[in-house]
Amino acid sequence: MLKVTFDNNQSPFFKSLKEKVDRYFANRSIDPSGNWRLYLKSIIQFVSAIVLYVTLVFFTPAAPVAIVLCCLLGTNLAIIGFNVMHEGGHQSFSKHAWLNKVTAYSLNVLGGNSYYWKIKHNVNHHTFTNIEGMDSDIDVQPFMRLHKDQPRYWFHRFQHLYWVILYGVSYIAWVFYDDFVKYVSGKVAANSEPRKLALKEHFIFWITKISYVGAYIVLPVIMVGWLPALIGFLIITFVCGLFISVVFQLAHVVEGTQFILPEEASSKIEKEWAIHQVSTTANFATNNKVISWLLGGLNFQIEHHLFPTISHVHYPKISEFVKETCQEYNVKYLEYSSMLKAFHSHLFHIRSLGIA
Repeated sequence: MLKVTFDNNQSPFFKSLKEKVDRYFANRSIDPSGNWRLYLKSIIQFVSAIVLYVTLVFFTPAAPVAIVLCCLLGTNLAIIGFNVMHEGGHQSFSKHAWLNKVTAYSLNVLGGNSYYWKIKHNVNHHTFTNIEGMDSDIDVQPFMRLHKDQPRYWFHRFQHLYWVILYGVSYIAWVFYDDFVKYVSGKVAANSEPRKLALKEHFIFWITKISYVGAYIVLPVIMVGWLPALIGFLIITFVCGLFISVVFQLAHVVEGTQFILPEEASSKIEKEWAIHQVSTTANFATNNKVISWLLGGLNFQIEHHLFPTISHVHYPKISEFVKETCQEYNVKYLEYSSMLKAFHSHLFHIRSLGIA
């Protein structure tokens, strides 16, 4: 296994930043986990998803209406992932450990696997962000080339066009392929060590997959017929996958984010971990409250990577401390004023990598 390390001997940047953040919470006696605003919107998001599902499966609306509702349900599921599952997986949804565990398992309700996600996301992605072979979020070879150190194939010149299909099918591939590859191999990333699964996790894995097929495929087929059920399922998963993929790509695969390789001899990154996080991450549309509400603060991606165990409801304030500290230590803070500008930057980035 590749042992990548960072130069954290001094870590003056993060020490200074953490002191400011810790002081903010201590002086105001604020808990860094979620609050009533997060709980309220989580309830709204779950209730709306249930209403959409029940309407589609048990009331069989007309085809044009059903298509719109399927698109809304796919978006709704992604939003639950951003706001509930993601927070619970980082232990930031609540100060109560049991509630964090329950909300993290909402991923299993969506067909994924919380155990694998925590390793893939919390450990690999958050520690080794944008490092080839360690961060599996950028390991989409050979289908796409996301940075210059990845090999380029002739079809990459069209990746700024076919990205829509790849991002759209990513969710269904995650549920029915990626999780099973991890299950069989025991490896979450290319350079990670195989992990032996506990008996409980074996049980949870299979119950999750069987229940997902039952709820999202078998029951709809029984209620509305196999063709409408299949079309509806594909629309829901495509929209969900597209939404999730775009949001995460805008955070790490845009112009200005770095893809840093460790020193070949030492496997060491010659900067502290926190500066690496800022260098490989971008924010977007942080002044747009609607986007922040929908994305669960994932548009404050820099703050999230620096303080993953703090709930996103606190990110607007924390971003002030991060910007201030970046200026003090001459660290570039990359931010796009709108989601559209970040999206344009992502398309330009992958188009450039496809042709040169």
